[in-house]
Amino acid sequence: MPRPTASAPHPPKPRWHYPLAAAACGATTVVTMPLHDWLEPVNAVMLFLLTVVLVAARLGRGPAVMASFLSVGLFDFFYVPPRFSFAVSDIQYLLTFAVMLTVALVIGHLATGMRQRAEEAQQAARRAQALHALAHQLAGALTAEQVLHHLQAFMQDQLGADLHLWQPGLDHGLVLLHGEDTRGPAPSSSLTLLARSIAQDSARPRAHHVQDEQGAQGSDDGAGTHHVLLPLTGSTRNRGVMMVSLPASAAPGAQATLRQHTAMLDAVGALAATALERLHFVDVAHQTELEVRTERLRNAILSALSHDVRTPLTALVGMAETLSLLQPPLSPQAQEMAEALRGQALRLHEMVSKLLDMARLQASLQGQRNHLPLRLAWQPVEEVIGASIQLLGTALARHRVAVDLPPDLPLVQLDAVLMERVFGNLLDNAAKYAPPDTDIRITLTAEAEHLLVRVRNAGSGFPPARLQEVFALFARGEPESHVPGMGLGLAICKVIVEAHGGHIEARNPEDGGAEVCMRLPLGTPPTIEPEQP
Repeated sequence: MPRPTASAPHPPKPRWHYPLAAAACGATTVVTMPLHDWLEPVNAVMLFLLTVVLVAARLGRGPAVMASFLSVGLFDFFYVPPRFSFAVSDIQYLLTFAVMLTVALVIGHLATGMRQRAEEAQQAARRAQALHALAHQLAGALTAEQVLHHLQAFMQDQLGADLHLWQPGLDHGLVLLHGEDTRGPAPSSSLTLLARSIAQDSARPRAHHVQDEQGAQGSDDGAGTHHVLLPLTGSTRNRGVMMVSLPASAAPGAQATLRQHTAMLDAVGALAATALERLHFVDVAHQTELEVRTERLRNAILSALSHDVRTPLTALVGMAETLSLLQPPLSPQAQEMAEALRGQALRLHEMVSKLLDMARLQASLQGQRNHLPLRLAWQPVEEVIGASIQLLGTALARHRVAVDLPPDLPLVQLDAVLMERVFGNLLDNAAKYAPPDTDIRITLTAEAEHLLVRVRNAGSGFPPARLQEVFALFARGEPESHVPGMGLGLAICKVIVEAHGGHIEARNPEDGGAEVCMRLPLGTPPTIEPEQP
């Protein structure tokens, strides 16, 4: 893994700065030479020091150092007796030279430092303004391609560098995002693998990774192009990897340019991660809003259809029963058709009843803020199961229901009417998908905090790939099944059981068949005192 790059020194000054510094010292000498007769040497020293200050402020540290030494030499040659010679008649002038050189170097250093800090402050202000403009542009981006466009334009304007962006794909990999302004060659396979490694590391932060702590990682490929790869880490997950590429031939010190701007690249990466995460949450919110609207529309349609269809179905069942009771009796063929008409009407009536029940449950959940109103009471579960078996009637004619009850089964706090619907739906489903003349077994087990209820048949079992989908609305174990139904029974069971604070799931036992397990909270039942004789 490549290591973070360090900050590079400032680029060297142009060569013409040094001749310009020498010309400035010469100009100072030419200006002060006619004034030699009445200008004191100390004033001449001040003028040379002023020249050093100006050179340092305008041309930089190197020319200022050269001007310092050149000023001492010119002052010695033109002002110190004997003139026009580097010989020194008075030893005190050596101290003057030393102090003048020291002061010139210190002043040049300070002036150069102030100039550099001023330039850095101006550059930081321009960079902050550019980052602010980039943040404003990214805040208005509507797609990931627009985010890439703004990032590439910013990087070309600030550094003249190319930018590529990877985003997480559907298979938890990385997908290269293509934009209209994408320049330079596509990233090589080695860079793509490195980007995947960085994305995985940033998704699981590790303290011993120096790269993750500093945010940017630099590497050089064989072609001399310098790359900086930054993980785009959002608040919840990794949003991709950004790569900034700058060829070494782009400008003198191109690689040093990227090393200097590590902080700016980190800021750009943070802005990109925020923009991509915002787009993700916008998509999630939009999908959620569509799902809510679809659910409301579906509930409204279910409620309307259930009420409008139920009345004519009741009349249809009544007319079919009337046909079978006519005197004189109908012919055997007509009687058979009347019975078939009555059976189909009753089956359709049952479907509509389930639709109406589901619509009522959904409406109750929405009205109570996802809390289904329950009429709870401490009930013996075996009585609820017995009432459900009696309600099914002929639906269990071809099956025997075996109920395994422990002798010390406690009371359970539940809504008896709703739980009768749960056991009725489970037994009805078990009877539909079980071979004729097979047993349906209900097993109850008291655990530490829950009552475990298992309803099992001897059928072919649930499709293994759809165990988590059988409790959804209109979901069936086999989409093209010959067994009549609408896929609402288990959905109703799930809503009622979860409203009781329980959990329900489907599974396929290893020894065959299908099984639905639900857990209901036990709580603390009231104490029942024995009757006095």
